[in-house]
Amino acid sequence: MTRILTLVLALAATPALAAEENFFSLRSTEFVVWIAFLVFLAVLVFFKVPGMIGAMLDKRAETIRAELDEARKLREEAQELRASFERKKAEVKDQAERIVAKAKADAEVAAQQARADLETSIARRLKAAEDQIASAEASAVREVRNQAIAVAISASRDLIAKKMEAEDAAKLIEDSIATVDARLH
Repeated sequence: MTRILTLVLALAATPALAAEENFFSLRSTEFVVWIAFLVFLAVLVFFKVPGMIGAMLDKRAETIRAELDEARKLREEAQELRASFERKKAEVKDQAERIVAKAKADAEVAAQQARADLETSIARRLKAAEDQIASAEASAVREVRNQAIAVAISASRDLIAKKMEAEDAAKLIEDSIATVDARLH
C-alpha cells in the first residue's frame, strides 16, 4: 500500500500542478487523465493485479531456483561420472600395461625355450651324424678286415695248395673234422 501511495504522490508532483490554469477542473485534460490513471491504478489494486504479478514473479523465481538446483545436481553427477571414467581409464591403462609386460615376459620365456629346443635338436642331430659316421667307419673297418681276411685266406690257400702234399692234406682235413666235431658237441 505504501508503494501505491508513493506512486500517487510522485505523480501528483508533476509539472501539470505547477500550471497557472485551474488544474482541478474537469475541463483540464491533464486532470482528467490524472484521475483516469488513478482509477486505473485503483482497479488494478482492487483486482489484486500487483499481488498476482508478484505471485507470478515468485513462481517464476521458484522455477528458476529449481532449475538451478537441478543444473547443480546434474553438474555434480557429470563430475562424478567423469571422475569414474577417469578412474576406469587409469585402471584400463594399468591393466593394458600389465598385459603388455606379461606378453613380453611370455615372449622372452618362449624365445628361451625355442633356443633351448633348437640347441637340443642341433645336439641330437650332431649325435645322430656322429653315430652315422662311427657306424660308417665301423662298417668300412669291417669291410676292409673282411676283405683282408678273404685276401689272406685266398693267398694262404694258394700257398698251402702249392706246398702241401697229399698226405699233409689228408691229415689237415682230419684235424679240421675233429675240431668241428669238438666244437659242435
